Amino acid sequence: MFPVFTPARKAMGRRSLLALSAAALVSACTPGPIGQSGPRIDTTAPVPVALLVPAGSGQATDELLARNLQNGARLAISDLGSVKIDLRVYNTAGQPQQAAAMATKAVDEGVRIILGPVNSAEAAAASVAVAGRGINVISFSNNTEVAGGNLFVLGPTFRNTADRLSRFAVRQGKGRMMVVHEQTPAGEVGRQAITEGVKRAGGQVVATQGYAFSQTDIVNAAPSIAANARNAGAQALFMTADPAGALPLLTQLLRENGLDAGSATFVGLTRWDIPAATLALPGVQGGFFALPDPGLYQQYQARYQTAFGEPPHWMSGLAYDGIAAIGALVKQGNPNALTTAALTQGQGFVGVNGIFRLRKDGTNERGLAIATVQNGQMQIVDPAPRAFGGAGF
Repeated sequence: MFPVFTPARKAMGRRSLLALSAAALVSACTPGPIGQSGPRIDTTAPVPVALLVPAGSGQATDELLARNLQNGARLAISDLGSVKIDLRVYNTAGQPQQAAAMATKAVDEGVRIILGPVNSAEAAAASVAVAGRGINVISFSNNTEVAGGNLFVLGPTFRNTADRLSRFAVRQGKGRMMVVHEQTPAGEVGRQAITEGVKRAGGQVVATQGYAFSQTDIVNAAPSIAANARNAGAQALFMTADPAGALPLLTQLLRENGLDAGSATFVGLTRWDIPAATLALPGVQGGFFALPDPGLYQQYQARYQTAFGEPPHWMSGLAYDGIAAIGALVKQGNPNALTTAALTQGQGFVGVNGIFRLRKDGTNERGLAIATVQNGQMQIVDPAPRAFGGAGF
């Protein structure tokens, strides 16, 4: 999975998205005609669902993530009401070969859909292993390069984020953008997503500059990035850097090289609120980034803390969303509820991260909020949309 550096035709109407009720979280709008590209299920019986988690690798971080994914899925199941999910957990140890073996084992044991695994190599292996048996895989990866066929990625994608931020920037009169990216695999994918997103939004990429991922190279590159931004008349710098990597140093150096917030707005492809200490960085003040609906997620955090006695890993929300979508479709009582056509119905679903939908190419689209940073605090300046086809889309 690429690191996520640390996303209606029938509107929701008066139903509050901020009420984390079972009805809101598992509601799916009525889908159109459902195709047969997937398994038939008995919606009157518990539906067998596999959850592939990275436990068994010997790494404490994998064990923590595995526990959080299970907790998120079980919390979602508790909200499904009359819908019954038979959740079966399989450990992949974070290895593609084992992920494939566990996916095969799950289907042999009667599973009708697979949720997980985490990274893209595992997800690809698992999906290939069960593709011939008509089983769909909803992975937690955000790597769109592996998406397609029977494999969906549920993680927040660079394209989704770039599109949302690009549209907002253009509406704010910041349509002349410079792309600043790391010369890494993730940085290159981010660069492409930004470039295409700006074009789709009606903006213009007036300059592009990369830098090697090292402190020395960032220091050396900062003056020329600032000079190129000024020479190109860039109104915004759209950056792939993340808080755990180049963002703190890069933004500081660009400000020191004369790019003040009044002349060039910084836009982040990654979240700047994780960790929260990032918001205090002088260089990010006045900048923008995107994030899932914070009101919904904060309520999820509180519920998770109460239920399990610890704060949730952010990816646990993806497990919740996956179960919420499956439950919403099963609740409709259609035996074709887990087919590709049903999973990709255009009106989407509602989860703890807001509205989302799976696309026929295996990618996803999420409703995101836009936040700015002012005086060390995050402020929402454009709320997450509540239905597809509304503001932000």
